[in-house]
Amino acid sequence: QLPLVESGGGSVQAGGSLRLSCAASGGVFISYNMGWFRQAPGKEREFVAAISKNGDSTYYAESAKGRFTIARGDAKNTVYLQMNSLKPEDTAVYYCAASASWTIATMMPPSNGRWGQGTQVTVSS
Repeated sequence: QLPLVESGGGSVQAGGSLRLSCAASGGVFISYNMGWFRQAPGKEREFVAAISKNGDSTYYAESAKGRFTIARGDAKNTVYLQMNSLKPEDTAVYYCAASASWTIATMMPPSNGRWGQGTQVTVSS
């Protein structure tokens, strides 16, 4: 499978903002539902946000509501995660996920989905 390419992680102080990007290479004729998960040290990977292939449906974890915004880019199969008012507990490796058959309303990882390599987000107090 062709990879998902992520960018935009980094280190910020609490209250700051970061914007993550993810692009699915290939898939010229296929549109993917896309989203983000994160995994903090010693914890399981958890859902953050997801968006439908046409952008008309979005889902957020409770921890992300009101602070994070997921949006599709102009290029096919690209997605952004704008993270505002970051907190130390947002510190994690963030992973992009994509799947044409993913039921994003479940907020569960897609079966047979594609995953990015992960990008580190560190929020200091």
